[in-house]
Amino acid sequence: MPGTLANGVSLDFHLLPSGLINPSCMSLIGSGVVFHAPTFFRELETLEAKGLSNVRERIVVSDRCQVNLDLHAAVDGLEEVELGERKIGTTGRGIGPSYSTKATRSGIRVHEIFDENSFERKLRKLAREYSKRFGDLLQYDVDDEIQRFREYRPKLAEFCVDAVHLIQNMQKHNAKILVEGANALMLDIDYGTYPYVTSSNTGLGGVFTGLAIHPKKIDQIIGVVKAYTTRVGEGIFKTEDLGEVGTKLQTIGREWGTSTGRKRRCGWIDLVVLKYSTAINHYTCFNLSKLDVLDTFPVVKLAVAYRDPDTGDILENFPADLSFLERCEVVYEEIEGWQQSTRLAATFEDLPKQAQIYIKLIEEHCGVPVAWIGVGPSREDMIARPIPTSIGS
Repeated sequence: MPGTLANGVSLDFHLLPSGLINPSCMSLIGSGVVFHAPTFFRELETLEAKGLSNVRERIVVSDRCQVNLDLHAAVDGLEEVELGERKIGTTGRGIGPSYSTKATRSGIRVHEIFDENSFERKLRKLAREYSKRFGDLLQYDVDDEIQRFREYRPKLAEFCVDAVHLIQNMQKHNAKILVEGANALMLDIDYGTYPYVTSSNTGLGGVFTGLAIHPKKIDQIIGVVKAYTTRVGEGIFKTEDLGEVGTKLQTIGREWGTSTGRKRRCGWIDLVVLKYSTAINHYTCFNLSKLDVLDTFPVVKLAVAYRDPDTGDILENFPADLSFLERCEVVYEEIEGWQQSTRLAATFEDLPKQAQIYIKLIEEHCGVPVAWIGVGPSREDMIARPIPTSIGS
């Protein structure tokens, strides 16, 4: 799948922040991230090859990040096999095992890489623990990884910073800070569709724990949401469409994962999930992307409620119990599609009337204004809209 389109070039971001596209932006990988050194250097080289300038001078890494080892990736695959039919559908990059060793206090932080003896001792101990668990199934050579870090160590030194001190200074001088989250709220370890989630807090809470941002200095909380719903991996997906609609969304939207290449599951927008996400993240506005993907649909649906399977009542909340959620009936609101291109629209008023109605329905159900509307793949295909003084205006 093409990633972020900048100056006609498609750029994929996995570990690195997309702020590197902006030549005047300094980027930080925060303390809540698990840091994989090979990916870091590989992505830097790729961005340089695609024409981004001075990327190495514009990226730093928190010394408190947990190190995501190749050992973790090897374990990730084995844990998925262990789970069998209950597998999570992870990316296989070792994210879960990295956060597991963080939680059990056996992980390695970035600053520890620079104490060679301590680093090697901790890595060997971790490898022994996993070998006891998996035996010969674990295909991993600890000496190979140690050797690779001997090469990374001097290179990493120039990127490693005390992020707490950095953020404190930036806030003291009223610098503009934009925080970018990697995953949606429904993958949050606490508030997502557990256990089919990632291993960290992907919502607003992660901003404070991962970056030590002053909570009173948050200006805007922007909810980035597609005009339809997608999911990679396993887990409940109430509006998933396994027929023609889902296939069409997948094809037009070019929906396959940046990290895994797996096809994304697709369905209509779920306003129940969006309202739940809003209750947790307290969005001040939405950035609605990929509206143009819906341009050719004769009918467009929005999930507006769930119905209790036992009583028939409309639910007031988003259930935590996945077995109950699975049985709930989705209530849809249906509108006529606009069936014309939105790609040339420069303002909200330029959009087809039905597209405007669609956006207003999202605003009315969620109580959050849509401030930006994406109508194409490039950065220029974004409609910036004055935020309404009242929803529905």
